Order: sequence, then C-alpha cells, then structure tokens
Amino acid sequence: MASSKEPQYHYSEQDAAVRSAIAKAFMDQRSRLNGIVAAADNNLLKRFYNIDHNTYLEGEIPSKYKELMGLSVSAALRCDDCINYHIIQAWRLGANRMEVEETLNVALVVGGSIVIPHLRRAYDLMAQLFAGA
Repeated sequence: MASSKEPQYHYSEQDAAVRSAIAKAFMDQRSRLNGIVAAADNNLLKRFYNIDHNTYLEGEIPSKYKELMGLSVSAALRCDDCINYHIIQAWRLGANRMEVEETLNVALVVGGSIVIPHLRRAYDLMAQLFAGA
C-alpha cells in the first residue's frame, strides 16, 4: 500500500463557516458532539475514528476523490450528516460544484428516488458554499 499523508486543503473549516450558515451549524454541532463522544474514552470508538480519518488521507486515490466517493455512498444511504461532511470536505479540497453534482447523480441512480429529499438539502448547502463560483 502506498504511503498516505494529510491532504492539502484549499480552504479551512473557518472559510466554510463564513460562506455557509449550514456548514457552520453542522460543524459546530459535530464538534460539540465529538467532544461528548471523546469524553466517554471508548477505545473502540477511538480506533474507528482513526480508521475513518486514515481512509481519507492522500494516497493512490487523491483525498478529493475519496471525499466524493464518501459523498456518493452517504447520499445513497441517506445520511444527512455524512452528506454535509463530505460536501464540505470535498469543497475544502477544491472540488467544484459540477463534480459534487455528478457525484450526487451517481447516488441518485444507485439509491433511487428516496435520495431526493437528501439531495434537496445537499443542494441548499452547495448553493451557499459555491455561491459566486
């Protein structure tokens, strides 16, 4: 397996929070809830969080594309928190709106029409993050 390294972000989480009230609210809540989880000091959760983090590192497949894959799966599985997370991360890594839209198109085909309500919320976040782009 190729060595992995932290991705080089084009934008910070703060940049996302400034551009999008949806992103800010999501990241604030995620941070607060992760603090509660961390306080539980659960070794299995720590290991899983580590695996999740390492999955999206730069490797043979660039991090941006891994985030887009995560977005497609998350939308097909209808997880709004995951959809928000992957859209924000893909944006931070330089994905453009059309790349995100095509990714969501794949999720719609795989997941079917039940994905549509989640796409509506995804498009709301995208409208804020990609405003003027």
